[in-house]
Amino acid sequence: MTPQLQQTIKLLQFSTLELQNQIQEMLEQNPLLDTEEPAEEPVRPEVTQEIKLDDEPARLDENQTIPDDLPLDTRWDEIYQSLPARTQISDEQTNLLENRSGSEADLREHLLFQLDLLNLSKTDHSIAEYLIHNINDDGYLNDSIDNIHLFFPEDLDIEIDEVQAIQNLVMHFDPIGAGASNLQENLLVQLGQLDDKLEATADAKDIVGRHIETLGKQNLAELLRKTKLSENRLDAAISLIRTLNPRPGSQIGSGEIHYIAPDVYITRPGDRWVASLNPEIAPKLRLHPLYSSMVKRGDRSKENQYLRENLQEARWFIKSLQSRNDTILRVAQAIVDHQQAYFDQGEVAMHPLILRTIADELELHESTISRVTNQKYMLTPQGLLEFKYFFSAQLDTTDGGNTSATAIRALIKQLINEENPQKPLSDNKIRSILVNDKGVNVARRTVAKYREGLQIPPSNERKRIA
Repeated sequence: MTPQLQQTIKLLQFSTLELQNQIQEMLEQNPLLDTEEPAEEPVRPEVTQEIKLDDEPARLDENQTIPDDLPLDTRWDEIYQSLPARTQISDEQTNLLENRSGSEADLREHLLFQLDLLNLSKTDHSIAEYLIHNINDDGYLNDSIDNIHLFFPEDLDIEIDEVQAIQNLVMHFDPIGAGASNLQENLLVQLGQLDDKLEATADAKDIVGRHIETLGKQNLAELLRKTKLSENRLDAAISLIRTLNPRPGSQIGSGEIHYIAPDVYITRPGDRWVASLNPEIAPKLRLHPLYSSMVKRGDRSKENQYLRENLQEARWFIKSLQSRNDTILRVAQAIVDHQQAYFDQGEVAMHPLILRTIADELELHESTISRVTNQKYMLTPQGLLEFKYFFSAQLDTTDGGNTSATAIRALIKQLINEENPQKPLSDNKIRSILVNDKGVNVARRTVAKYREGLQIPPSNERKRIA
């Protein structure tokens, strides 16, 4: 395997971010490699008045001096009125600016900032600070209050009640519930912020406080028996509980935001969908015109040898980038050609596709297709999707055809979304509909596996009270 081929394969498996880092590294290491800067048209100043060639500039006499205060040719109000008006920013632009930020605040930093705004004693501040540092990203304490209490030295004489009081204070920071020891404690704190006079709030507190295990099992019949509530009141209380956040820490980011740049755009200029490379993911490279012209044939000096080696490496790198782009575009277009129906109709029209099919079609090795589809993304009307998303297993249909696993998952999700919440569809019933109405040969266990993959609970947990 030649060094050029090794470099091509290495670049092929790079993601967009890794490729940009590699290009930047090569630009810093190799002086023969340069970027193609876009040609800029020279800015021509607008001529506001005609200049006569026979006009001579005004000259000062030797004895003439410039006064300290010169009279103004125009008044200030005329200058002010001539200034360009402030550009009006549309709502869309405002939202775009508001949604961009360098990095999100860490949950613990967010809580510590609120702590510093309070006028607490040194001891209480230390307790709160230690509690905050023990909160995980979901918003819960990593240790019990008893163990946290043992952390403080005996000479401070800190009672466990003091630790619990400070914990309660922290749980009322933003986000509400962060710092709780468990789910029950978190939900009760959130419910405490709601209007106690509402019947649903009181019922929800009773359910969370006394029957949270039964609630977790989604056993509605047992909840009705234990709470002695009517079906309407129980349904209202459960609906209120569903509005609470079981992971309060998720509201606050935990690090820098990383944006994924698409490698390929999918558009429809005519009757078919086509793929095109994103020109902004990598700069265009060229050989440095000055240094490359300094390379001399037959010169065996160290300087010339250094230039020749870097010139060859730069050429290989540019060719490897071109080969990478060509291969990505070919694979992307092949995928699009096979999935034309998906771009028109959505997931239910996804065709089964495997790597071998694309490899045989493009006369490439299957491992090459695997490298191309890994961490490569295309921007489609359905969103930003990874190349691998379009590959799925094949299932037979009753008419002798076939369909994809992605299409089956979409059908299952569609059936569940349209079901009667009072009589949800069982896995066996979903299978019967797929076989009889959709013509898809699928087993009940396959339906259950796809449903679980979609993170949809079973029918007994989806049942809702009228």
